[in-house]
Amino acid sequence: MISGKDIVIVGQQAWDVEIGSNCKNIALEFAQDNRVLYVNSPIKRKEFLKKNPDEKLQFRKRVIKKEVSGLVEIDHHFWNLFPDCYSESVHWLPDNFIFDMVNKINNKRYAKTIKKALKELGFKDIILFNDNDLHDSFHLKELLKPKLSIYYSRDYILATEYWNKHGKKLEPLLIAKSDLVVSNSLYLTNYCKQYNPSSYYVGQGCDFDLFLHPESIPKAEELKDIKTPIIGYVGAITSSRLDIEIMQKIALDKPEWTIALVGNEDDAFQKSNLHQQDNVLFLGSKKVDELAKYINSFDVCINPQLLNQLTIGNYPRKIDEYLALGKPVVATQTEAMEVFKDYVFLAKDKEEYTTLIEQALLTNTQQIAQQRIAFALTHTWKNSVKEIYKAISTKLKS
Repeated sequence: MISGKDIVIVGQQAWDVEIGSNCKNIALEFAQDNRVLYVNSPIKRKEFLKKNPDEKLQFRKRVIKKEVSGLVEIDHHFWNLFPDCYSESVHWLPDNFIFDMVNKINNKRYAKTIKKALKELGFKDIILFNDNDLHDSFHLKELLKPKLSIYYSRDYILATEYWNKHGKKLEPLLIAKSDLVVSNSLYLTNYCKQYNPSSYYVGQGCDFDLFLHPESIPKAEELKDIKTPIIGYVGAITSSRLDIEIMQKIALDKPEWTIALVGNEDDAFQKSNLHQQDNVLFLGSKKVDELAKYINSFDVCINPQLLNQLTIGNYPRKIDEYLALGKPVVATQTEAMEVFKDYVFLAKDKEEYTTLIEQALLTNTQQIAQQRIAFALTHTWKNSVKEIYKAISTKLKS
């Protein structure tokens, strides 16, 4: 356990963005026993100059104009900082000394506003925790001089066009110069170890409030009269992440099964011949608090992931949600899925999916379901942060 420390968190997501994030959950856990300053990224100059009535943007402008303080207390020992500076847009710049120069100017502005907040709060010997921020936070280790700098790798962001442009140079350098690297998947841990041997797998936390006590969760009304067994998927239905051929093969191999897909489709799925299959149901997007009803209606849950750089390193949070309801799961085998191998059927290719689904149906018991639930519920933010604390302790003692 790490306690009584001053922790500064920087990253890609502002605190006042409504959607959750790994970093926000980690920050809340840190704040249980430490003082935490969660720093939002600076807005861009063009946003500052833009005439936009959005209340959040207007508040940021007032902070930059020094009309209001950007330091906001969220809770006891927990503050959010809105920087009193803006940054210059650098993404469009070529990958040369001009980018390096302008990006360093941005970092210096950012560090200056953070230092003011640290002085006001009396933070000393800080631990700097960087959630995947490659641009504005690249030089913060040198500028803030933390006692310990941590880089948090939770996605293989270089698979995206935006981050790959400068990130293919910046991320390895940032990983290498950080004192410590923590990752939420085995794939990312091994990737980071190429550049920094002090890289640790710390797992992933999940919010299970909506997935507890499956025996009390009703089944979805629109699936009550559907032919069973129902093989289901919940999540974004996109061709960049899901393998259409796997779903087509399951549907063709087993016309007596119903394939139920919950989520928004992209164009490729909308145009696919899955819509011509009588045993495939596209149910559309559902509210978050309804998802457990649909999962509870499935006999087997699947994650027919397409293998590419965008997906291969991601921690599959939906697997925990499936398991938390005791459901048998068949998923594509990846390095990130290794932690689930004792509780999930892992398919090497599309040919294995039908066979493993049949096996999942035949071997499912209440005892095994309870084992799945118990395993999933170990994936809490408290346990993930405990692993981060272990890594910090190891590094501080070395």
